Amino acid sequence: MKLQNSFRDYTAESALFVRRALVAFIGILLLTGVLIANLYNLQIVRFNDYQTRSNENRIKLVPIPPSRGIIYDRNGTPLALNRTIYQIEMMPEKVDNVQDTLEALRPVVDLTDDDIANFKKERSRSHRFTSIAVKTNLTEVQVARFAVNQYRFPGVEVKGYKRRYYPYGSALTHVIGYVSKINDKDVERLDKEGKLANYASTHDIGKLGIERYYEDVLHGQTGYEEVEVNNRGRVIRQLKEVPPQAGHDIYLTLDLKLQTYIETLLAGSRAAVVVTDPRTGGILALVSMPSYNPNLFVDGISSKDYSGLLSDPNTPLINRATQGVYPPASTVKPYMAVSALSAGVITRNTSLFDPGWWQLPGSEKRYRDWKKWGHGRLNVTKSLEESADTFFYQVAYDMGIDRIGEWMSKFGYGHLTGIDLSEERAGNMPTREWKLKRFKKPWYQGDTIPVGIGQGYWTATPIQMSKAMMILINDGIVRVPHLLMSTTENGKQVPWQQPTEAPVGDIHSGYWEIAKDGMYGVANRPNGTAHKYFANAPYKVAAKSGTAQVFGLKANETYNAHKIAERLRDHKLMTAFAPYDNPQFTVTMILENGGAGPAVGTIMRQILDHVMLGDNNTVLPSEAPATSAAEDQ
Repeated sequence: MKLQNSFRDYTAESALFVRRALVAFIGILLLTGVLIANLYNLQIVRFNDYQTRSNENRIKLVPIPPSRGIIYDRNGTPLALNRTIYQIEMMPEKVDNVQDTLEALRPVVDLTDDDIANFKKERSRSHRFTSIAVKTNLTEVQVARFAVNQYRFPGVEVKGYKRRYYPYGSALTHVIGYVSKINDKDVERLDKEGKLANYASTHDIGKLGIERYYEDVLHGQTGYEEVEVNNRGRVIRQLKEVPPQAGHDIYLTLDLKLQTYIETLLAGSRAAVVVTDPRTGGILALVSMPSYNPNLFVDGISSKDYSGLLSDPNTPLINRATQGVYPPASTVKPYMAVSALSAGVITRNTSLFDPGWWQLPGSEKRYRDWKKWGHGRLNVTKSLEESADTFFYQVAYDMGIDRIGEWMSKFGYGHLTGIDLSEERAGNMPTREWKLKRFKKPWYQGDTIPVGIGQGYWTATPIQMSKAMMILINDGIVRVPHLLMSTTENGKQVPWQQPTEAPVGDIHSGYWEIAKDGMYGVANRPNGTAHKYFANAPYKVAAKSGTAQVFGLKANETYNAHKIAERLRDHKLMTAFAPYDNPQFTVTMILENGGAGPAVGTIMRQILDHVMLGDNNTVLPSEAPATSAAEDQ
């Protein structure tokens, strides 16, 4: 051993150790440098980035929904308001078994199969870690039962929200509309319009009526709060709050009392009534019967209820005042008269003998008058008073479909009226081009004749008829029918502004007075077709009635409603305005198939008595006359 140790090179070993130590030291320095550089990069260079990430885990932006604007009638009565409701919500990611939890909730909050189906539907399109409504509109008893059992349901809680409520139920559905849950189509549309961020915490959106048309005005601006949360997502404290801006309240031109009064008169009928102020175009009542309760849609209508509405043969989902299209019938005769006078086709002295029919020149085709033996010698005023068809057959023949279409378009037929509702149809003002496109056939001269009395291919909505009558009353000045009266902004009422449109014809021609005088005769002169309804009225009224045929009669057949199925009976129409010398009210009405109660003229009289006299006691007959098509021409 001693011999071996004597040969060790201590100098070499020492040098090797020094080299190894130096390499280790350099390695330590390098690693320390890398660590310091990395720490510098993390804490200095990328400080802002990681601070933001940390804050995002610790600080959350919670959107705060704005309060939706209230809708009032012209007298300040709330028609759509917000009330607090309670709903039970679940965050599925915090629940061990969602299905078992739902089943356990059934007896606690009276959960139904529809509730569970709706929850699953919402869950399928919701983001993770989002609370999803399980059941809305909880009663106090249900809230109390859940509070006692809440310990059994981690990830489930009851929250309070503002929900839209319509206190008058079905009375205003076709005007006010309703809000309902935002769906995928709404999200897509809002995203395209750049408005989606403003609906971050909003569950509902206007779907119909005023709620839809003025959605941007009513909704408001979403706010938010900046909160600090712990690792379990619970809020520790609030750091900052930007309060939401409530939607604007709006006032409508509607008169709630008038609206509900008219609905009582039309109970059981399929009908529409529009009442306006011709001085402003403001709509005082817009009634469509039957209706339905909009509150059903706010929290999501059940499949059973919705199927019932869809299958109802009386089609309550249709707004008959703006979407119902009917032949305007004899209500258009005053406008035909003004058009013919303005075009020089007739004069105030033009006369025609009526034997009860009119024959198309060069043809054996005869067009019957509603009065079998005719009206005798006619001029334009008498033709309006007695609603003589033959006179206007001749007018239509002389005018031709091109001029008729041109003039009636000026009165608004075939076009949207501009009313502030999205649910409106334009009807049809027939033209040569329309028939060729629709039927692949040319326009025949015989097609023009029934157009002269508002029949044939011509269809219109009650709101169009109302607008045309306002144009007549105002001697050609156009008033757009509207529902908005004013908007509340910064505590002040900002009135709606009537748009300016070009007048129809010559407002100083005097032809307007001829047509209005004819309508006055309808209601006040012994030969007037509506004389019996207004003879004893303590105010002056002008009117024009009409009958839109649903069922065609044979050449010598007499109309008798009692022998015809109810759905095939004639529609009854009437337009009127009062007082005659200074019109403040126009009323347009249609009773589909004659209605289920009093005659159209009787209901018209009762509405006018209500607005003119405040009288609700006009005696009504038990049923509408149904013996002759000549009635109420």
